[in-house]
Amino acid sequence: MIRALARRRPRTALVTALAVLGATSLAACTAGPGPRDDRPRTPAAADPANRPELRRFYGQKLDWRPCGAFRCAALTVPMDYARPGDGRTFVLPVAKAATASPDRLIGSLLYNPGGPGERGVRALKDGLADELGRGVRERFDVVAFDPRGVGESRPALTCRSRDTVDTPDMPDTPDTAAPTAAGAPLHPRTAEERAAVLADARATAEACREASGPLLRHVGTDDAARDLDVLRAALGERRLTYVGWSYGTSLGTSYAEQFPHRVRAMVLDGAVDPALDWRQRALSQAKGFRDAVADYARSCADTVGERCPGATPEEIRALIDRLLERAQRKPLPVDGSGVGLDAAGVVSALSLSMYTPEAQWEELSEALRAADAGDGTRLAALGTEDGEDTEDTEGPEGDDGTPEDAQDTEHTEDTGDSEDSGDSEDSGDEDAGEGDGVPEDNSEAALIAVNCLDVPHPRDERAYWDALDPAERAAGVYGTTGVTGELVCEDWPAGPGRPHRVAAPGVPPVLVVGTAGDPATPYGEAVSLARQFPGGMLLSFEGAGHTGYGRNACVDRKVEAYLVDLAPVGPGTRCAA
Repeated sequence: MIRALARRRPRTALVTALAVLGATSLAACTAGPGPRDDRPRTPAAADPANRPELRRFYGQKLDWRPCGAFRCAALTVPMDYARPGDGRTFVLPVAKAATASPDRLIGSLLYNPGGPGERGVRALKDGLADELGRGVRERFDVVAFDPRGVGESRPALTCRSRDTVDTPDMPDTPDTAAPTAAGAPLHPRTAEERAAVLADARATAEACREASGPLLRHVGTDDAARDLDVLRAALGERRLTYVGWSYGTSLGTSYAEQFPHRVRAMVLDGAVDPALDWRQRALSQAKGFRDAVADYARSCADTVGERCPGATPEEIRALIDRLLERAQRKPLPVDGSGVGLDAAGVVSALSLSMYTPEAQWEELSEALRAADAGDGTRLAALGTEDGEDTEDTEGPEGDDGTPEDAQDTEHTEDTGDSEDSGDSEDSGDEDAGEGDGVPEDNSEAALIAVNCLDVPHPRDERAYWDALDPAERAAGVYGTTGVTGELVCEDWPAGPGRPHRVAAPGVPPVLVVGTAGDPATPYGEAVSLARQFPGGMLLSFEGAGHTGYGRNACVDRKVEAYLVDLAPVGPGTRCAA
């Protein structure tokens, strides 16, 4: 269901990506003139920082404290920007990797690693700042935050009951029963199959409502972009320098639309096109994954050599088809699981293995070979993200290195406003996913909540069934599973957003990076987004995998020149893999 699926994006520094998908078009958009500072300004009276009821939030001074190799603080933002004085807030963890060259400092660079649901602070601790390049690190303090409802945000989203702390952040599912005769159908056709798929989606949505109901209307991207502006102000920055990967491009786009006069430089890598509706988004990504898996079959031998699970592309395609057919009849055996891996799980494993081919295809090849021999354990592991080490080794701080007392403390100027306590104890309903009932990794809950709120979905189940046949014709099993994945949003609280073209008059030239073989955010969406921004610039990376910045030396050089010197990227600029 997620159109900007950067969850746990495996990152490798300056690793050359694979050759571009042969069938992918690289039609460049026309870039506008270079950055300038004479653009129209939003009237001061319209600036949110001047709203009296928001002054206490915009007036915060971050209380930086050591947290391992970083500095950490907490930012308080209103839960509801329409009612910022009602006492409900989110307290967001913030972390900073300070430059080693403070005498050359331009300012702060903020980023979002994707998702929705990715934890920015955790990504910083895991080394993301080092992948921005030496030139960027010398000129900027790199600042990370967990968006509202995500990670160490308080309160935080969850889709599970409080008595299941050690289980994944989704509704409970039995894992000890005998394997079922068949898993969830890839294309539910009968009334019985559709009823079962719909019931499962509704159960997931209901679990989220029960656990996080008071939060669900307040975790949308537009509100997260407002938080980003509060953070900009708290950092003392007049204008924002920002990098967003994948879902982070949606966050950046929303910011540019709401605060165009506050943008200094913005890089959007792995673009999400805001003009697409739910069905178009699902189909766009489904085609991206289908094409990426087809490229895996074609390029496997050149990439992983003898470990490839077939001698020819035809053999690999046959193996994948064989596994899908077998898993639809009966889930593949998985060590430690009585449920096994069904066909939808095989599709998930294939899709998630397309993000960084240079790092993942060898492991996928070995997992496919094992699954074909009757053991789906390794393939099942590729379809989840539970294997990532999340242990905190930074010392006596909170999970993300934020001092625990900072997570529950508001730091503001004295405004005399005592009714608006920013303490996280008062920041939401007791049942709003706060405290020990929230898992360490709540990315799945955030992924569902943000996507369902951001993009309007049909309330009539027939709209989803009507979309299945066209989706199958267009993208096979990736299309049908993409559509059924959207069913969880059928009865979700409605957000204010609608599909639209970017409206950001006066914003300086934004740099959009598009990867030709991107499976999760297809290249065409980058072309479209760059054209929608006034003076938008497109940098094309002729490679495979999800996003380009941090994976290709040519892309890195051009992005760095833009971020540091505001150097324009000319029309038709491409970087080879």
